[in-house]
Amino acid sequence: MLKATLRSFLAHKGRLALSALAVVLSVAFVAGSLIFSDTVARTFDRLFASTAADVTVQPKRDLMAARASGAVQTLPASLRDEVARVDGVAAARADVQVQNLVVVDRHNRSISPTNGAPTLAGSWYPTRRSPVELTSGHAPRGPDEALLDADTAGRRKVRIGDTLTVQAQPGTFRVRVVGIASFTTTNSGAALLYLDPAVAGRRLLGSAARATGISVDAARGVSDERLAHRVVAALGTRAATYDVRTADQQAKSAAAALGTFLDVVKYVMLGFAGVALLVGVFLIVNTFSMLIAQRTRELGLLRALGADRRQVRRSVLTEALLLGLVGSTLGLAAGIGLAFGLIGLMRAFGMNLGAAQMVIGWGTPVAAYVVGLGVTFVAAYLPARRAAAVSPMAALADAEVAGAGKPLRARAIAGALVGAVGAAALAGCAAATRTGPAAALLGAGVALTLIATVVAGPLLVRPVIRVLGAGFPALFGAVGVMSRRNALRNPRRTGATAAALMVGLALVGGMSVASASMSASFDQQIDKRLGADFTVQNANFTPFTRQIADRVAATRGAGLVVAQRLTRIAVRLPDGGRVETGAAGYGPGLDDVVHMSYARGGSAAALADGHLALDAGFARDHGVRLGSVLPVEFPGGRRAGLTVGALTEQSATGGFGDQGGVFLGLGTLERYAPGGQDSALYVNAAPGTATKELRPRLERALKPFPQVQVRDQSDYKQLVHDQIGVLLYLVYALLGLAIVIAVLGVVNTLALSVVERTREIGLLRAIGLGRRQLRRMIRLESVVISVFGAVLGLALGLVWGVCMQRVLALRGLTAFAIPWGTIVAVVVGSALVGVVAAALPALRASRMNVLAAIAHE
Repeated sequence: MLKATLRSFLAHKGRLALSALAVVLSVAFVAGSLIFSDTVARTFDRLFASTAADVTVQPKRDLMAARASGAVQTLPASLRDEVARVDGVAAARADVQVQNLVVVDRHNRSISPTNGAPTLAGSWYPTRRSPVELTSGHAPRGPDEALLDADTAGRRKVRIGDTLTVQAQPGTFRVRVVGIASFTTTNSGAALLYLDPAVAGRRLLGSAARATGISVDAARGVSDERLAHRVVAALGTRAATYDVRTADQQAKSAAAALGTFLDVVKYVMLGFAGVALLVGVFLIVNTFSMLIAQRTRELGLLRALGADRRQVRRSVLTEALLLGLVGSTLGLAAGIGLAFGLIGLMRAFGMNLGAAQMVIGWGTPVAAYVVGLGVTFVAAYLPARRAAAVSPMAALADAEVAGAGKPLRARAIAGALVGAVGAAALAGCAAATRTGPAAALLGAGVALTLIATVVAGPLLVRPVIRVLGAGFPALFGAVGVMSRRNALRNPRRTGATAAALMVGLALVGGMSVASASMSASFDQQIDKRLGADFTVQNANFTPFTRQIADRVAATRGAGLVVAQRLTRIAVRLPDGGRVETGAAGYGPGLDDVVHMSYARGGSAAALADGHLALDAGFARDHGVRLGSVLPVEFPGGRRAGLTVGALTEQSATGGFGDQGGVFLGLGTLERYAPGGQDSALYVNAAPGTATKELRPRLERALKPFPQVQVRDQSDYKQLVHDQIGVLLYLVYALLGLAIVIAVLGVVNTLALSVVERTREIGLLRAIGLGRRQLRRMIRLESVVISVFGAVLGLALGLVWGVCMQRVLALRGLTAFAIPWGTIVAVVVGSALVGVVAAALPALRASRMNVLAAIAHE
């Protein structure tokens, strides 16, 4: 049996190649994602471990508000002298490092990296742990000199002697580049600017008496842990306001922050692997089912010669495992290549990872082979059981396709039961009143209805394909009739082939409806809520220096200017809960630029000193009333009791104009969370000034600040659409992968179908069917199968999309939209997929020798 299995596998290696390609793609994404994330993690672990000081003292960051507010948390620079006197300290220095700033070159272009990494500016303290070393020029001396890292200098064509403009929180200043520093470790992709330590605090923090941290070197023979304990003891009760960390703790903290980015990359790539696996299962099931059907006589002979059911089943599963072994090995190699490509891509974006440092842990090949062998084994199990059930006499008597006319009663019952549960879950999702339960029911409903559609798909083949192919006889005559009948001949095969395409299109259909509904909802909310003539914002919504507000206010024709600042807060609730959320601070005149909807109170009370506004639904759920005093914790440990001055209608605002349902006056925010930067400016034209006159004036005034843009309502809508589009592009990429594998599935099915119908094709040719007509027949069969998969997928996706929209409606995004253009494009694209997939099988069929085909058994 082993010899027979090996011979069978080698005899069908061409037919199995396409199935192996699905395994290769799946394993490649799994292996590539693991190798890439392990390599980045290991590289940065070494970087963090080699550059962290023995002990660091930093302000406690209980609420991570820096990115939202632009505020820089600091500590007294004089703390350095106090720490330096601790027994066991060899050296201590006050560090200054900020990242909420913009550096502009002489051409008024930002030198910030395009990969999303920050621009870091700090004090120049060269030590053995510095990530860079001075390689040309000299160290900065005085307030007007700076060093720049070599990678940024090369990328932005900055040379020694060039002038840069630094837009920092305290103000804008100019520096001359007097030196270039090259990385001695891995370049994280950030742009680095260094100033003279004597002026860094004043220039970047607004005071020479402030620092962002204290770096401590331990004396010989003193461990980091012991020194950290001594520093904590020296600080006494003040230690509660600082984070004192050893080099190892600091490295782990930095690695944890990096882990968030790596998790995103890993999960995206594993999502691609999951789609490839799911679609590949259908391909492998179909391939083995057809191969077994075509080998019915061969299997019957094996049974007649004494092979029992177990041996036949084992033979088929052995073939599957051989397929998985080959696919996993090739996939692992492809995964290494994919990881190498990602490392090169990161290098192109400024993150210099060495390919020689690629990490292939023991878990990667294990995961690759578990995935590759597991998916082929699972996919081939049902065909193997079917093969073992072949009766020797039935097989010897008839070599036609087994199972073509087999009743589908069991499928109908199973599909109906699973579908009913899935439909109930989706109905529950649509009727839910809370986001959490609605999302859980949505996930369950999507999974169950997908399974039900796959199981019951063959039942839909005959009614749907009869409709889809209704025009074939009139358009293509006898060729059209035969192509439709071929697609109807084996509903199981047609359903399984179409299922591969259906999965991808269902996903894209659902997400397209959700994204179109989100875009329509935001358009409605912007039209309804945004009353300002213009908004001034960063493209990535990061905060910007307050000088921009001054420039805008000083622009001729600018009237009311309302600033928005963001922060993080923690609120103690009457029911005993503690909630961390975002909060927005607004200046006076809010009602003239943003139209809020209030359940109780109004903007004047919400923005009054010592007051805040909350979402009415949230307040009701937690026992908060108008006039309640809530303990609020701000970044830096500041606490205040704020009075609830207004309750907003969250559903009416649709998430626009508020952060987590909480907003307050700018004066209150500045008192308890000082140093924040603006995240947006809402600008109205002054009376007598037309908006078309004001816009070019604002753009000229803000020309020295390339990080911000002036937008009217249509521009703001486009910005929101672009943000939503990022998610949709990911879905389209998943769809592209699903289509690639689905095309392989259709090619495989048609190729095996042509082999199966060799004698039939010979007879058709003998009675006058031309080669061109034969190719057309196979193309039409492929097209109708592909469109059938598209119809099922889009129908399922539209149902999912409706339920997704109901979940979004609970967050105030109430508009519903169907992207008909996308749906039509998908159907047309599916027909083209059918044409492409049929090209090789049709060509092979048309080149058959007629007499040899008739004699084929």
